[in-house]
Amino acid sequence: MTTKTDPNPLEPVAPTSGQPLYKTVQDYLVTAIKRGHYQPGQQIPSTKELSRQMSVSLVTAHRALQELVSSGILERSQGRGTFVVEGKPASAKKMRLGLVLHPEASMADFYHSQLLEGMRQGCREEDAELMILQFGEHVRDNCDGFLLVNPRPDEIDRFAQKHAARKPTLVVGARSNHEGIYYIDVDNVNLAQQAVEHLHRLGHTRIAYLGSIDDLSNSRDRRAGFAATCDRLKIPDAQRTHVDASGWRLTESETMALNRLLASKKRPTALLAGGYYLSLDAYAAAAVTGLRIPDDLTIVGVDDPPSAVHLSPPMTTISQPLTQLGLSAVTAISEYLNHDQPLHNQTLRPNLIIRESSGAPCDNVS
Repeated sequence: MTTKTDPNPLEPVAPTSGQPLYKTVQDYLVTAIKRGHYQPGQQIPSTKELSRQMSVSLVTAHRALQELVSSGILERSQGRGTFVVEGKPASAKKMRLGLVLHPEASMADFYHSQLLEGMRQGCREEDAELMILQFGEHVRDNCDGFLLVNPRPDEIDRFAQKHAARKPTLVVGARSNHEGIYYIDVDNVNLAQQAVEHLHRLGHTRIAYLGSIDDLSNSRDRRAGFAATCDRLKIPDAQRTHVDASGWRLTESETMALNRLLASKKRPTALLAGGYYLSLDAYAAAAVTGLRIPDDLTIVGVDDPPSAVHLSPPMTTISQPLTQLGLSAVTAISEYLNHDQPLHNQTLRPNLIIRESSGAPCDNVS
């Protein structure tokens, strides 16, 4: 007598730290149903066959099947077997997404709060939940996919070595050059391009760029966009100035360097700050050196929190679509997990918002 085998068997299931094995088996079966391994109305293999395929005990396989029957994902028919319930499968199990952040990231700041709001909207629409994780910590394998927020290239590489081969991973707010890991980001080259073109239209040809020198892709892209647009508009190298920042705020020595530049005879008439807090530092430096905004110095910042309107004068900004960025990231992972839609790179366009910190250069500046 021969035993009927499943022509499309499941893979063995490895234990997950901190979770009962039957729960890991349950999650694995739900994922298999979502991905179409078993179709609605289809009979699934017997408990004995599932325990063999997944290399778990009969007790573990039986407990997992019981949980799925209780939650309405499977149904048992006396004398016939166990079947996938018709209709939407796996409604009782939310998709779990690991949101991987830097330890110093503040969920209260504008960037992260807007990004998180978009992700929350996406989770409501996709019946998903977020698990907040940190780079460098042991990442739990009970996540269905991962969203890496603004990682450095080395962090992407290290994460990929440990996790990305098994679970879909999407970089959010940065670019990825790692094969198999896609990204969704704002077009930071275009961000700087819009700012420089705006300043040039106003008549500015002596422009400073105040930005971070870290190895994040958005910092590199903003610098590259600034340089490329100045080249295209034929702004001489001698009339471009870079003020380097080691982080998202100026240190004391960096503040002194900016003050010296703004107090010099050949000072810039316009400044693009590559971050919102850096633009606040530029406002402070203008006050210290006695420059009026925009009469003596035009300032353009990045991001558009509510406080930008209440500065004196209200700040011209390049607004990043952060909420849309977060929403699109969750949607992309969900489409991959639930509908086999491939992940791909996405780039969203920022938006120039002109306010009173913009003006033509002063006639008396040589």
